[in-house]
Amino acid sequence: MLVAAAVCPCPPLLVPEVAAGAAPELDAARDACADAVGVLAASRPDLLVVVGPADESGTFRHGAVGTFAGFGVDVSVRLGAGEPGAQSLPASLAVGAWLLERAGWADAPVQGHAVAERLEPGPCAEAGEELASRAGRVALLVMGDGSACRTLKAPGYLDERATAFDAVAAAALGSADIAALKGLDDRLAHELKAAGRAPWQVLAGAAADAGLAGRLLYEDAPYGVGYFVGVWS
Repeated sequence: MLVAAAVCPCPPLLVPEVAAGAAPELDAARDACADAVGVLAASRPDLLVVVGPADESGTFRHGAVGTFAGFGVDVSVRLGAGEPGAQSLPASLAVGAWLLERAGWADAPVQGHAVAERLEPGPCAEAGEELASRAGRVALLVMGDGSACRTLKAPGYLDERATAFDAVAAAALGSADIAALKGLDDRLAHELKAAGRAPWQVLAGAAADAGLAGRLLYEDAPYGVGYFVGVWS
């Protein structure tokens, strides 16, 4: 069953080498992510699953490798400790693996689960239920961003619906409101380029019977994109 979850944003800019001179702008987000990963470690899980958006759904084994070479830096990461595997992580899971390496994660085996960004809410929840059944004590590191339409310079330009969407998502993530997360409109999320919608609904499915409480550690919209860090325990 699910015993803890951490919610973190997944921009490659979290990796200082990728952000370069702009790295200090996300220091507060990095610190909050480190605190969230600490909550996962304290939950003493038997298994940690990193969940994040991707073009296609898929499962990644312990040792899968990610790289940020596509963002212009020679930085690679591995999902969990041990020998590197043959699988290549999508960007969101690579950022999650980077957060775990930064924290020196060695508390439990690690797997990855990519969620197709257009996966409908029902199948997302079903995927979460399956993840929660993989071990006696499961923790999730859930990677995903809010809308990318908060300002004129945002990747998706300004959309007046973005602030309200992010407010609902932030409130649900901060209070472990499973019903509110399941109720997020997948079509609206796609229009607002909110890549976190599907992973958050996977979390909602995993937490259905867990009785966890939520707490929001960070909320901001640098670069016009909604970033949230929260913990469920």
